[in-house]
Amino acid sequence: MARSPIRIGYCLSLTGPLAANGQTARLAHQVWQEDVNSRGGLLGRQVELVCIDDRADAASVPGIYESLLTEQKVDLLLGGYGNNSITPAMPLAIERGRFFVGLMGLGVNNTYKYDRFFAMIPTGPDPNAALTEGFFEAASRQTSQPATVAVLAADADFTKNPIAGARANAAKYGLEVVSETKYSLATTDFAGVLSEVESGNPDVLFLCSYLNDSVGLIRAIAESGMDAGLVGGAMIGPQSSTVQAQLGSLLNGIVNYEYWLPVPAMDFPGVSSLITTYQRRAAGTPADALGYYVAPFAYAQLQVVGQAIRETGGVDDEELADYTAAATFPTVVGDVKFGALGEWAAPRVLTVQFRDIQGNDVAEFGRPDARVVVSPASFASGDLVYPYRAASGPSAS
Repeated sequence: MARSPIRIGYCLSLTGPLAANGQTARLAHQVWQEDVNSRGGLLGRQVELVCIDDRADAASVPGIYESLLTEQKVDLLLGGYGNNSITPAMPLAIERGRFFVGLMGLGVNNTYKYDRFFAMIPTGPDPNAALTEGFFEAASRQTSQPATVAVLAADADFTKNPIAGARANAAKYGLEVVSETKYSLATTDFAGVLSEVESGNPDVLFLCSYLNDSVGLIRAIAESGMDAGLVGGAMIGPQSSTVQAQLGSLLNGIVNYEYWLPVPAMDFPGVSSLITTYQRRAAGTPADALGYYVAPFAYAQLQVVGQAIRETGGVDDEELADYTAAATFPTVVGDVKFGALGEWAAPRVLTVQFRDIQGNDVAEFGRPDARVVVSPASFASGDLVYPYRAASGPSAS
C-alpha cells in the first residue's frame, strides 16, 4: 500500500500587488516538488505542497495557517514570500512550536528571536544593514565622494528595516542623511514628491519602494532635472521582468540590490538547470519571465526543508530545527549555513548598476552585463559609473 504523502502547507501572494514574486516562488516550488518526487520523494513518501493565496492581505495570513494545521492537517509549515506573508504567521508558528523556513523576509525574527525560524535570504546576521551596505560602500569609493543623502520611501511597514539599515550605513561611510520623505502607497504622480526632495540638492537619493511605485519614481526621476550622483538603494521592482519591460532604458544608471545573477562567480551546482527549466515553464504565465530574483531562493528554501527531513528521518519540528541550526546545506544558491536568529551566517547581497539597456525587451535584462555587480568585490563584474546621469543613457557603459 502506498504511504501517505508528506504535506507541506503555506501561503503566497498569488494575486495582488506582490503576485509576480508570489507566482515565481510557486513555480520554483513546483519544479522542486517534481524533481524530488521523480526521485522517489522523501523517506519513500511523495511530497505534496498545499499553497493558499493570501492575496497580499497580511490580515488573512494567521487564519490561513490555522486552517492548514486544523483543517488541512499538513505535516509541516513553510513560510511565504516576504514580510507581508511571513511576519503575520510567526505568532502561530511560535505558539505551536513549528519548524518554519521563510522566503526573503527582512529581519522577521529580530523581535521574536524564535529558535525554529530560518530565513532563505542572503542578508546575514544584520539584515537591515546588509541590504544596502554595498550601495553606501560604493558611494564612499568615488573620487568626488558624496556627502549628503535624501531618503525617499513608501509609507509602509516594509520600509522601516531598510531605512534603519540605510541610516546606519550612511553614518558608517561618512554620509549625512539630510531628509527623510514618505509617500503613500496610493501615490501615482511622483513629480511633486520628487520636487520636494530635489530642493535639498542631495548627493545621494536613497529609494525604498514597492513594484508599482518603483516604476513611477524612476519615470519621474528620468523626467526631472535631478543631478544626484547616486540613485537607488532598496527598491523592490527593478528585479522584476514586468518592471524591466515597462522601464527599459530608464533603468540605466540605477543602483540597487540583487541576490543572484547569472555571473560566473554564482554558477552554483544546479542553478543553471533550474533557471532553464523555470524560464521555459514561466513563459506565458504571471510568473517573472527571468526568475533571477526569487526562483533560485524559493527552490533552495525547499532544498533546506528536504535535506532536514532526509537527515532527521522524519517531520518532527524540534528535530528539524535542531538539525537546520547546525548543518550546512548545498543548494542552487551555494552552500547555506544559518546563524543567529535563523539568518544566513554570512551575508551575500549584490549591489548592481543597470547599464546599456537599449529598449524594453526583457531578453536584454538576461544579459550578465545588463546589471553590473559593483559590490562586493568577490562577485564584482565592473566598476560603478558615477554620477548617475553618466550611466543613464542607453550607451553609457
